[in-house]
Amino acid sequence: MQATDILISEHTVIERVLVSIQEAVQAADQDKPVRPEFFLSVADFIRGFADGCHHRKEENVLFKAMKATNIPAQAGPVSVMLSEHEEARFLTRSMRAGAERWQAGDLSGKQEAVQAARAYVVLLRQHIQKENNILFPLADRIIPKDKQDQVTEDFERVEHEETGEGIHEKYLGLAEQLEKEASAWVK
Repeated sequence: MQATDILISEHTVIERVLVSIQEAVQAADQDKPVRPEFFLSVADFIRGFADGCHHRKEENVLFKAMKATNIPAQAGPVSVMLSEHEEARFLTRSMRAGAERWQAGDLSGKQEAVQAARAYVVLLRQHIQKENNILFPLADRIIPKDKQDQVTEDFERVEHEETGEGIHEKYLGLAEQLEKEASAWVK
C-alpha cells in the first residue's frame, strides 16, 4: 500500500465525522437537543486523529519528502495545505471554546461552536478533495519509489511511536460514537 493510500483511507474516516458534524449543526439550527459535549468530542477527534495522527504524517513525513524533490515549501500545493491545516486548528479551538462556554451555561457558546463546526466542515471537505485529487497524485509521481517505501515506513513510526499504540483504534471508536449520536437527529 502506498503512503498516499493510507492518507486517503484516513480521509474516509474524517469524512464520516464531517457528516456527523453537519448533522449536529443542522440539528442545532433546528433547536433539537444537541449536547455541547458532542462538539467537545468532535474537537477531541480532530485534535487526536485528524491533526494529531493524520496531519502529523502529512506535515512531518509526506510534505518533507515532497520538498526533497524541490516542491517549494513557501508557495504551491504544500504551502496551501499547511495554511489550511492551521485554519482547521483555529476552527477546532473556536469550536472547543464555544462548546465549553455552552456547557457552562453560556448559550452564546452554542452559536460559536456551531459556526466553527460549520466552517470546519466546509474547509475540510474542500481540503480533502484537493489532497486526494491534486496533492497525493503529485506526490505519487514525484517521490521516487525507494523514497515512497521510506514514507510508508515513517508513517508506521509516527503511528506507533509518536502518537502511541492503540490511538488509531481509539479514534475510530470515537468516530463511530459520533456517527451513532448524530444519526439520532436525522430521524
